[in-house]
Amino acid sequence: MRLLLVEDHTGLGRLLQDTLSGQGFAVDLAEDMASADGLLQSFPYDLVVLDLGLPDGDGIELLQSLRARGEKMPVLILTARDGLADRVKGLEAGADDYLVKPFHPEELVARIRALLRRARGEPTNRFKVGRLELDMELKRAWWDGQSVHLSGREYALLEFLALHAEGYFSREALMEKVWPGEAAIDPRTVDTYVRYLRRKLSPEAIETVRNLGYRFLG
Repeated sequence: MRLLLVEDHTGLGRLLQDTLSGQGFAVDLAEDMASADGLLQSFPYDLVVLDLGLPDGDGIELLQSLRARGEKMPVLILTARDGLADRVKGLEAGADDYLVKPFHPEELVARIRALLRRARGEPTNRFKVGRLELDMELKRAWWDGQSVHLSGREYALLEFLALHAEGYFSREALMEKVWPGEAAIDPRTVDTYVRYLRRKLSPEAIETVRNLGYRFLG
């Protein structure tokens, strides 16, 4: 698989190039929009990893140009811009995924592999229940089709409840199942994370029943 990595920070670009090469990918590195566009018009790529803050323009412009030419390879955006409006703008311009800096290289590799599988029509680790959809490999969630930004603990709790939507779980059970080995955490922390999830999804997403616990309704 041949990838194009567009990243203007030389140190980070070379680090990511080495990481991806070590995972078996052939990786070309471009540090500005002009170089990237030249490579895109010269070679067929299976996927593009695109930084938005480039010295000679906005990566969104390159993405729009790419899609206008009919290029359909997956594009994963890398950026320090973490606002909702920025994510929406990138996705609407034709990006397939969005990774906010700083990130762990392992997460980048996992997202790239998932996008390549999707592009080949291979099954992905997606799970849908009611209004919720989860990507259990990328640890991402969508509610009513809209991407929801979750912390690691929020995602872990939501995934467990969604996969076991038929049952009720007490605070203690959720502590044991979702965060094993973290005995120092107050069980009422579960209440806090349930409240966070209700705020981000819907007040009715998770039901509370006295003496039984929590249940996901979806």
